[in-house]
Amino acid sequence: MKAKIKDPNAPKPILSTKAALVYALGIMGVQLMIGYLNSFQTEFLNKMYSAFDPHILIAAAIIIFVAKIISCLADPIIGSIIDRSHLKGGKMRPFVLMSAFPLAVLTVVMFVKVPFQNLGEAGKPLMYAYITVTTILWNIAMSFADIPSQGILSMLSPRIGERNKAAGIANTFRNIGLSASGVLMTFMMLIIDSIKGSKDYAGRDETAFLVTAIFIAAVGCVLYLLIYWCNREKVTLTQSSTVTMKEMFVELKQNKQMRLVFLSYVLGFARGMAMCVVVQVGGAMLKGPVYFPVLSELLAGGEPLDPTNNATWLIGVTSALTSFVALIVTPFINKKWGEKKTFIVMSIYGAVMCLAGFITYACLPADSTFRSGLNALWFVWVVQFFVSFMFGFQNYLPTVMTADIVEYQEWKNGYSRPGVDYGILSLGHKLTAALAVAVGTLIVGLSGYTNQLYLDGQITPKVQNILFFAYIGLPGIGCILGMIPIFWYKIDDKTKKQMREELAIRRASQAAKSQNEVSQKISQADGSAQ
Repeated sequence: MKAKIKDPNAPKPILSTKAALVYALGIMGVQLMIGYLNSFQTEFLNKMYSAFDPHILIAAAIIIFVAKIISCLADPIIGSIIDRSHLKGGKMRPFVLMSAFPLAVLTVVMFVKVPFQNLGEAGKPLMYAYITVTTILWNIAMSFADIPSQGILSMLSPRIGERNKAAGIANTFRNIGLSASGVLMTFMMLIIDSIKGSKDYAGRDETAFLVTAIFIAAVGCVLYLLIYWCNREKVTLTQSSTVTMKEMFVELKQNKQMRLVFLSYVLGFARGMAMCVVVQVGGAMLKGPVYFPVLSELLAGGEPLDPTNNATWLIGVTSALTSFVALIVTPFINKKWGEKKTFIVMSIYGAVMCLAGFITYACLPADSTFRSGLNALWFVWVVQFFVSFMFGFQNYLPTVMTADIVEYQEWKNGYSRPGVDYGILSLGHKLTAALAVAVGTLIVGLSGYTNQLYLDGQITPKVQNILFFAYIGLPGIGCILGMIPIFWYKIDDKTKKQMREELAIRRASQAAKSQNEVSQKISQADGSAQ
């Protein structure tokens, strides 16, 4: 085997692998805080306040949705503030420093229980006012951190290849950060139980939520600040990077292909509902904790595992496995089939698996062994194992399609708006997340489910069916709805091959023309000097 010899003439990297890894860790830090709040806020509110007001989940769904819409509207304003800034240290780095602490502090504040019930009925309006204000502030703080953390990537290196490499590493760490909260919550509960010696003491959940929030905020803040401490801006922006809502609306009106991707995102919002729902009601699907011989001994000291308490990761075990496999194989499938066919095939697969799983569950008799205990866990595991293959394409394909759309616009019209198009993609992602959390929480609330009902062992088959519909049935419908706009998407392999060949010729011609103009100016300058 020949040893790989390093080319001595190869250009020295501007953005090293080490610097890209540091950036990825910073992104993971932000996503740790975002993932914890998105996954556990509604469960925290349900456990802390449902005994005071059983309608807390319905109200929380509305509050969260409004707060996330405000966050979307705040993005262009925050971007404009950053664009107009002239701070020492760069364009984005100072805002990384300024945004880290507000997000960390508010993440902790969101999981502090305030005893509104001590005020009686007068405490309810105060409770909802407090939840509304803190939720809006957190979402604005999240945008304040998200924009510079994403925007600084384009300034770390002028080389596209190095930026793409850093983006790929960051995307992996982003997913780790988003999904780590469930494991950390379980870990903290086990530590608290070992210190207290019992899982039945008063205030266990309250302590676990707060301690986990403090730990995640501290770790997330330090990781996020690595971007400020270790990364340097190597590119100076020569024009505004702000994308206004008006620009995005104009682009959506004029750019049909981008409009189709955006509509697919929004119409298929229910595809992302499962995580929000299962964190809240995983235990209800099993009608209580389950004793799993091996896992219970290893991870809970022989105690039963409860998906709503000491084992929030339990139901998602098979989902994580198949989602990871799907994340790896989706690029290979896409390379063979192309984005359009891959999107449609995976959507049909997801819809069939989801709806088949829900219908099977809904048809189970009320006294079926698959509605409670270990058998119910195995049932959910099997369904989730097959369903989760659909999740691999959700984040991958829209990003690839947007990159193709940017080139398509340049090919067709002679210009492209990558900032606007990626701004639309980000807006679609935020709207999708807002709808998924809000609608999922609303359905859980309307089902009649409360934490007290679960603790009292009063979960009925009807409630289970509604919860399973939110968990599996609606994501299946989301697959169907999200697939519809893609039938009109027309950037296929043949089109991409043609446009890239023609763009290569056009760009080479433009480069040669620019070089000739430079040479002429140099010749004219030399002639004048003589």
